[in-house]
Amino acid sequence: MITGNILRDAVISAANNISNNRHAVDELNVFPVPDGDTGTNMSMTIANASKEVTHLEGQPASVVAKTVASALLRGARGNSGVILSLIFRGFSKGFKDCEEAGAEEVAKAFELGTEAAYKAVMKPTEGTILTVVRVASEYARLAANDGEDELKTFAAAIDGAKRALAETPEILPVLKKAGVVDAGGRGLVVILEGMYTVLSGGAIIEGEQKTAEAPKNQGEGVNAAGEFDGDITFTYCTEFIVKRQKDSADPSELRAYLESIGDCVVVVDDEDIIKVHVHTDHPGNAFEKGLTFGQLVNMKIENMRDQHERAKHDAHEPKPTENLEKTEVYTPAAQENPYGFVAISAGKGLEELFHDIGVDIVVSGGQTMNPSTDDILKAIELTPAKTVFVLPNNKNIIMAAEQAVPLATRRVVVLQTRTVPQGISAMLAFDPETDYETNAINMRAAYERVGTGQITYAARDSEFDGFKIKKGELLAMANGKITFTDINLEKTVVKLTKSLVKKDTGYVTLIFGEDVSEEKAEAIRDAVAAKLSADIDVTLINGGQPVYYFVISVE
Repeated sequence: MITGNILRDAVISAANNISNNRHAVDELNVFPVPDGDTGTNMSMTIANASKEVTHLEGQPASVVAKTVASALLRGARGNSGVILSLIFRGFSKGFKDCEEAGAEEVAKAFELGTEAAYKAVMKPTEGTILTVVRVASEYARLAANDGEDELKTFAAAIDGAKRALAETPEILPVLKKAGVVDAGGRGLVVILEGMYTVLSGGAIIEGEQKTAEAPKNQGEGVNAAGEFDGDITFTYCTEFIVKRQKDSADPSELRAYLESIGDCVVVVDDEDIIKVHVHTDHPGNAFEKGLTFGQLVNMKIENMRDQHERAKHDAHEPKPTENLEKTEVYTPAAQENPYGFVAISAGKGLEELFHDIGVDIVVSGGQTMNPSTDDILKAIELTPAKTVFVLPNNKNIIMAAEQAVPLATRRVVVLQTRTVPQGISAMLAFDPETDYETNAINMRAAYERVGTGQITYAARDSEFDGFKIKKGELLAMANGKITFTDINLEKTVVKLTKSLVKKDTGYVTLIFGEDVSEEKAEAIRDAVAAKLSADIDVTLINGGQPVYYFVISVE
């Protein structure tokens, strides 16, 4: 049987295995654009779970599985990381209430994980990680129904996953042309193999000396230190869980009491437990009231004033690299305003631009540096508003942003902006006098009218969408699709902009990146303006973004 300790070690082994093989998985990506690559995103996602379960000892399999699922959810980076977290959510549900897990629980875990992953994707694409986990679940179910034990059932799942992975090039022509299998599917197989090493009685796979590194600038996200100078009303952050009595009162009574002795009150309940968070000067009173509803577990008190002083001190100290994963202490902001905004973007110029048009918090991220669900959740919680609009501005960040919605203590609306120009247009369409539902509709309509051009470089030799692409060539993309390649930046910007302009176009904005000088950018702006109608206003902005030499907005 799979005990909690065995499952814990299996997850640690899996995290090490994908970390050791992340670059090989990254290399399977067929899209030649520099990316927050699949292997790295999956590695960083499950590393979050490995860290959380390390100290669990003697816990039931159900507790370990639930801890893993929660950590993966919060640590999910990129679409591949989110899907991986959903697969492991199946293990949490499949192992529910289990001291130890057998074959039936393993088969059920794969089935529930598959179901969750498919439901999360609006248009599931076969030949991807979805196909790999689905076939794995089918093989696991057949083995369990045939009376195999949990080890052979898990082995059958891996066999199914490998068979499905081998078939992905036959399902997706782009994989066959590139001569590779699906990267996400391969990452999942690596993770399952890492788990099986422990499940079959072997030792935990050792990780490399360095775990999966954060992509460039990954650490430049929200920093809570200094955000709340003089704004801590109550001293103690108090948290606990109530194991509910059968005849306990309505949790709303507990919430009302806590609001009378503190602030930042969060009370979440189901049939079995009540989860409580409150800032108060009298944590003992909070515990006493909680006891009237049932037994207390997982009690925690933290002195926020002391933490805040230490955080300010630490902010002026050199930051050794080994402290990059230090847990950030932050206080959720009071919901003072009706609306607030969080945007994901990279580059000082773009960050300033988003602030100028009303965004409260900009999370550093984008291509090559996908922020985690927890990064986005922290930004949401630090936004002093009842309703927070989130602008991902990258297709590989949308799912991670949507994962934050049910975790937040305030209403969250994720607008599926795929580019920075779309995010800017959505912000400009916001009307503070209108309700959030109408705003969501109007902002969505605004960003869908924007044409976006992006110019970057090929990260690898590739054959994609009929283009034979050499590493280092300029890639011109119109609304996310490669349209041509070139080696001359000015010619590329002019040609791509002209292809995006329509009869009713009135504005073109050229946003230049960190690798383009201002002098060069101005010359390119003049060249673009010379090729367009005099009625079209051409604006130049120093975005300072990495990866993309130019981002072009056409409205």
